[in-house]
Amino acid sequence: MKKSKKTRFLAIDLCCGCGGLSLGLKRAGFDILAAVDNDPLSVETYRMNHRTTHVVEDDIHSIDPAALMKDLNLNRGNLDLLAGCPPCQGFSTLRTFNGNRQVDEEMNDLIFEFVRFARVFLPKALMIENVPALLRDDRLKKVWRELEDLGYRCNADVFDAEEYGVPQRRLRMIFFAFRGCCPAFGSPSRKRSNVAEAIRRLPSPEVSKDPAHNYRVRRSERVKTLISLIPKNGGSRKDLPDEYQLECHKRFKGFHDVYGRMSWRKPAPTITGGCINPSKGRFLHPEEDRSITLREAALLQGFPKSYRFAMERGRHPVAQLIGNAFPPEFAERHAKSIRRHLEKHTRTDM
Repeated sequence: MKKSKKTRFLAIDLCCGCGGLSLGLKRAGFDILAAVDNDPLSVETYRMNHRTTHVVEDDIHSIDPAALMKDLNLNRGNLDLLAGCPPCQGFSTLRTFNGNRQVDEEMNDLIFEFVRFARVFLPKALMIENVPALLRDDRLKKVWRELEDLGYRCNADVFDAEEYGVPQRRLRMIFFAFRGCCPAFGSPSRKRSNVAEAIRRLPSPEVSKDPAHNYRVRRSERVKTLISLIPKNGGSRKDLPDEYQLECHKRFKGFHDVYGRMSWRKPAPTITGGCINPSKGRFLHPEEDRSITLREAALLQGFPKSYRFAMERGRHPVAQLIGNAFPPEFAERHAKSIRRHLEKHTRTDM
């Protein structure tokens, strides 16, 4: 008989990071049996928020999928979804801006680990998230061919998280592979969100007890003055008097969002690992003379206020975790499409 709509489908999250994808999968009705990552800070943060998931802290190349399948008491074909977000730095347009297409070569090849795991687990479905550049990369074409040889049908496209209820402009590639027909991707949200809806109700950092919101930041007096002169609610460094224009900005015409403020009624720009540094993009608070905080960045990614981050190593490593995350609501909407497909087409052995 068909699985009941109340059935919790089974998933594994490879390259899990701090857990944005897992959170979205859980909201979509999946049980996350296992998660894999080799970054200690990612694993510590993940465990703080996903206490029932078996977390494997190891280099994915060193993990034996057959041994993991046995540890999880699964047989080949039992797993419903193999999902993950292999690190994307090697495909980033910023990292390849000067024409260097060989950045982080070993990291680029992590996508092939999904094929290695798929050969052993033979899951009913796969979902991979990454930057849009991967869609044009030969590695994805190879993954596509190898999964088709295993009997999967594949599809991939680029979507904007803003269209899926996330208060942020964020282009990402989503890849689906299914044994049998391949379903449509997740449906966009009818309602768009913005910066105000995500962070305006937060208290000022100075009165907050949240360590991801209230922490000390040192800046020079010149930078403090520069920030104070940026017009509120969407202003740019281009609005500064000439004497406050940095020399490097005068010589270079690009990156106009640097030292820019977010606008309350617009979505945030893409939240990156530099999201708490105004020199890295449009990451100034719309009204207050400061960068957004880690908590504000996490909310703009779609994490709940209750989501915890391991702060012992300082704020910049946590900013990297948040910037690298798959926005949970974005993940949830695509995962719901997968779940509906599985409910309709997957039959148990009962």
